[in-house]
Amino acid sequence: MAEEITTRGSKGEGSPGRKAPRMYRKVPCIRVTDGTPEEILHDVIEEIPYALFVNGRHMMTAMLSPEGLEDFVTGFLFTEQVIKSAEEIESIKIEKNRISVITTNLFKVLGPKKTILSGCGGAASYIDPEKLPIINSDFRTTNTIISDILKSTLRNEIHRVTGGVHVVALAGPQQIITIAEDIGRHNALDRVIGFALRKGIDLSHTFVIVSGRISSEMVRKCLVAHIPLIASRGATTTLSLEIAEKNGLTVVGFVRGSNMNIYTNPGRVTVEKREARALPE
Repeated sequence: MAEEITTRGSKGEGSPGRKAPRMYRKVPCIRVTDGTPEEILHDVIEEIPYALFVNGRHMMTAMLSPEGLEDFVTGFLFTEQVIKSAEEIESIKIEKNRISVITTNLFKVLGPKKTILSGCGGAASYIDPEKLPIINSDFRTTNTIISDILKSTLRNEIHRVTGGVHVVALAGPQQIITIAEDIGRHNALDRVIGFALRKGIDLSHTFVIVSGRISSEMVRKCLVAHIPLIASRGATTTLSLEIAEKNGLTVVGFVRGSNMNIYTNPGRVTVEKREARALPE
């Protein structure tokens, strides 16, 4: 990322008129179809290392997709409990592969430096449910809404073109609020959380749809953000379910059409049959 971006205040939108970063680029390959080789150019997702400095201290290096970095930084610092709200960010400066953040609490003690790879949450420590929030949200949705929003999420263009990104959607009771893509599903979740914080959205009445597996780190981030429900077209893990059950998070997996598995705190999902369409006479 060659350009510099400076954001002032928690809800800034970056420098006006700046060139949008490329999420993917064409690379040559030989495509084999039914035994026949063909030289083509194929769209491949970008993976770029960014070093994050908070108040002059190197907090972590992450492999990221080069878009929506202000949202990612805000969400990441919030779910890592470095900040309690977006208003605690004084500025975000992005120059090439360095992200520099100044917060209102200059003396906040940071944890050990991390390296976050594209496929995982990095060197996360043991998750203690006793130290995580309990979700008491009265948010409710239906199985058909979850199914419809997941279908809309997976129609995302970058996901369709490259097949190389995870997609996370943040949704309200009836519709999608925002969608984020990243090579890492944890990063994409941080992006939608950061977007919501910067826009002043009440996360306790939202839910997230993710394209990949629901891990314990994904559950932890939802709990910190007070998001009451997470759903995926894929699987989950036993540790994720243990933490979610104890702390009040609803976990839904294997959402495929009208089918799904509601694993924990099922009272938030009203199960209904989809109305059949009348056949033309």
